[in-house]
Amino acid sequence: MAVKSMTGYGKAETMTGNIKITVEIRSLNGKQMDVVLKSSQQYRALEMDVRKMVMANAMRGKIDICLARETVDGTTTAAFNAKAFKSYYNEISKATSELGVNLDSQNFVSAILRLPEVVVPDNDEITSEEADALLNCCAKALAAMDDFRIKEGEPLIADILSRIATIEQKLSTIEPFETARMDKVKQSIETALNQLKPAAEIDRNRFEQELIYYLEKMDITEEKVRLRQHCAFFRQTCASEEIHGRKLGFIAQEIGREINTIGAKAGDVDIQKTVVEMKDELEKIKEQTLNIL
Repeated sequence: MAVKSMTGYGKAETMTGNIKITVEIRSLNGKQMDVVLKSSQQYRALEMDVRKMVMANAMRGKIDICLARETVDGTTTAAFNAKAFKSYYNEISKATSELGVNLDSQNFVSAILRLPEVVVPDNDEITSEEADALLNCCAKALAAMDDFRIKEGEPLIADILSRIATIEQKLSTIEPFETARMDKVKQSIETALNQLKPAAEIDRNRFEQELIYYLEKMDITEEKVRLRQHCAFFRQTCASEEIHGRKLGFIAQEIGREINTIGAKAGDVDIQKTVVEMKDELEKIKEQTLNIL
């Protein structure tokens, strides 16, 4: 399964009789599924079918769908609703009179004609052939959006994996500083202790025990092992059949925990600097995973 971006666009057109159907679908980032559908009045009865089709394909994100319908010669038949026109006219006239607003009669009439239910298409009913054509057109638009998402996902995952590799590389640069850090800590503690007591009064066995206990608390071996395991798991997930941005986001959180613990235990300027650089890469990874489906 290819990595897919949540950002996508698909468009499809089809003809049935003298009717041209156009379907456009746009998708953006979103934690949950949010479908906004705009359609011609004739397709209102099919909106639920279209929504189910889109939700089964898109999984999550903000999805905008537009269903357009027009005759090939650009003409439509419509009915004029005189009752709705008079109601709008009377109410608007009354309100503008109370406010002392003068209206241009020609523009006033044109504005009312564009209001809902004033001019209603006669051909509200669509044939089963047109309904099938619309759903097939939606399927084609979804397929086009899917192709778009795959193309967007390829450079996205390549960038993320390169940053995982950078974290692994930076982790390996920490090791040379660890031995020197331990020696510095041991020397610092011993110097402080000698200033408090003469060397002859120091219990060397107890000193060594306490020093080992202290150095064990500063040891970051387990954190390094877990960090490498999380990075390896991240790569395995990216290569698996089912890739989900949420799962990658969870793994990134675990990577962050180990990096933070290494930073907390570091006690060394050079290690802290490397930790900051790894955090910077991780933040960019988290931003990118938000755009993976």
